[in-house]
Amino acid sequence: MTTDHGGGTLRWTRRNCALLMTAFALFGVAALLFWSFLRNDSGISEKSFFYDLSEKKLFVADRGLVPPIRGLNDAFEDGVRAVVVSTNGQPKDKATWKVAYLEMYSPELKQELMAAKAAGVASRVNRGAAQSLRFVKRVQDAEWVSLTSAEGEQLVTEWVNLGTPTTQPVVCSPE
Repeated sequence: MTTDHGGGTLRWTRRNCALLMTAFALFGVAALLFWSFLRNDSGISEKSFFYDLSEKKLFVADRGLVPPIRGLNDAFEDGVRAVVVSTNGQPKDKATWKVAYLEMYSPELKQELMAAKAAGVASRVNRGAAQSLRFVKRVQDAEWVSLTSAEGEQLVTEWVNLGTPTTQPVVCSPE
């Protein structure tokens, strides 16, 4: 088959047809990959786990909230951030979830962070000072300890030992 284009002819051979079909197929694959890339979630959840100290229950809230926040049952701010891990390395397996530790901020740090957020500016508290104004504890512990203390540093790293000899625990995010 030949087609006249006013100055030359284009000959439709099997090779040309195969090349054209290959180009269309590659274009289709590229378009599909691009669409998949655009739809791909970054993997960062906009939600975080919190733990209501009076109800002793996990709940999910916006990760940008500064704990303590209002809990589940009343207006009292007894909701603290919870770091939840899957002990078998499978975060979708909720039966393996364990609260590794809880975290809250001092009233001074919370006030500063909320004021900075409301004003749309960076906090004036430097990172080192901010770390010393964050407190952690296990669910069963009675007392909060500073994140920068030796006990606090140990507490936030001991969850890596919650796995089995063949699996590592992983931090879970709400879906």
